[in-house]
Amino acid sequence: MALTEWTKSMEWLAAASQDPGACKQEWQNGSSGVTLLAAGRFWDVLIVPEQLGLRVADLLEELPLLEPGPCLLDTRRRHVGFLLPPEPQTVWIGTGVRLLGAGTWITAPAPHCRWGTLRWLVPPDGTGTLTMPDVLEMALQRCADELSRLQGHPAPTAQSPTPPQDAETEGPQVVRQCVARG
Repeated sequence: MALTEWTKSMEWLAAASQDPGACKQEWQNGSSGVTLLAAGRFWDVLIVPEQLGLRVADLLEELPLLEPGPCLLDTRRRHVGFLLPPEPQTVWIGTGVRLLGAGTWITAPAPHCRWGTLRWLVPPDGTGTLTMPDVLEMALQRCADELSRLQGHPAPTAQSPTPPQDAETEGPQVVRQCVARG
């Protein structure tokens, strides 16, 4: 990453910190190289299991005409986090899937960090590019179905008029629901 791009990325990402200056200092000269960043203001983070998240990240990078948003890999916790626009009226449903929004925090390395147990699979570009929720939902479903087939579970068929008796045997489903605020 060129120095100007890295600086833009660092400024953009550090803006989510309570103390952007201290955040940038830690990334440049600190002992841990990671800082806490608040979710929910500039972006939310969708956390998915590592195996599913790695497949989704690969698929998103292959899509033409789509700039993938930032994506973090945490090999210690075995999950992948996708940064997407804040959506306080959305609920993501799936095994091992959770949405981090307002009032939550993530640990993040410097934007240029592409190694270690906590690293960027897709680093922030500094322009505010985020993963599009609709595209992420489709990619998650496609990859969940693929993983289900690879593990020997048949994928649900579109012609099936009734849901399967045992949804667990049909493999993971990842869906997004909009919640009406009253």
